Amino acid sequence: MNIFEALRVSHDTQRALCARLLASPPDGPERHAIFLELKRELAAHETAEERCLYVPLFDHDSTVDASRHAIAEHHEMDEMVEDLEAKALNEPGWMAGAKKLCEKVEHHLREEETKFFQLAGKVLTATQKASLARDYEAEFLTQRTSD
Repeated sequence: MNIFEALRVSHDTQRALCARLLASPPDGPERHAIFLELKRELAAHETAEERCLYVPLFDHDSTVDASRHAIAEHHEMDEMVEDLEAKALNEPGWMAGAKKLCEKVEHHLREEETKFFQLAGKVLTATQKASLARDYEAEFLTQRTSD
């Protein structure tokens, strides 16, 4: 497995959680559980991705700006999660905020998969891609179990 395949596993999970969240009923424990799972998935993915892909890509001029942009989007999503956490799940505007978060997540994932991965793929060797995948998976598991 290479780094891009490893990242897509979490990307697919994020998309599924967003779909479930947006389809969840406003009253009941399901929405809260899905939101918490999405929050954990995003946090673990962001940290592992930044440490195991973006940081190594700062060594290459052609991927510095894209890496900075992706990290900035992670920060935006973190702020959106914090805003949602500050509100009651059935409060007016909560679902609109959740929809904006999920749209931002989808935008970010699509941008990574259609643009960023291609840029990174040009500067990383096959050996690096495999090594970064192992590093990412280990870091992701560490982050997921540290809660």
